[in-house]
Amino acid sequence: MTRREIMVDGLAPPISHYAHAVIAGDALYVSGIVPVGADGEVVGEDVVAQARQVFEIMGRVLAAAGASPADVVKVTIYLLDVDDRPKINPLRQEFFGDSRPASTLVEVSRLAVEGARLEIEAIAQLR
Repeated sequence: MTRREIMVDGLAPPISHYAHAVIAGDALYVSGIVPVGADGEVVGEDVVAQARQVFEIMGRVLAAAGASPADVVKVTIYLLDVDDRPKINPLRQEFFGDSRPASTLVEVSRLAVEGARLEIEAIAQLR
């Protein structure tokens, strides 16, 4: 099995010892993405603006690995407030289009980046 770490130019560097994503065999594991700009600062104050930023980053990470949103088979969404789910769902539908990945939604009390209202991680199947 091959293993390759993906670091995407122009994205904020990870805040700890991890890669933006890892390819292992034909699977792509995307690290949890928080809504930050290239400078590492949180983008947007409301959950919709933050979700838009997270999905934009995810698109870049997927593309860097040769994948697209249609290749995502599993997502895990961490929200500070589970009641924000309906607010971000339209962005999720826009990002994934007709494909429907398996999904888990978890309400958490805190995230690693102060000011972030959500974090999303994903697993994709590479073709």
